[in-house]
Amino acid sequence: MAVPARRTSKTAKAKRRTHIKLVVSQVSKCSHCGAPVVPHHVCPNCGYYNGKQVAEVKKEAE
Repeated sequence: MAVPARRTSKTAKAKRRTHIKLVVSQVSKCSHCGAPVVPHHVCPNCGYYNGKQVAEVKKEAE
């Protein structure tokens, strides 16, 4: 089995692990209803995108 000749330094480990992190998803407000929406996606609350209704949203019966 291969064994490293030298110990990996803290800096080398940190540089290798720079892409291992949590990413916070961006959230904006829907221009029509004000609900939180992921950018460039249809609003799941009202079905609007770019100021136009593009999807029908069924309302739950209470």
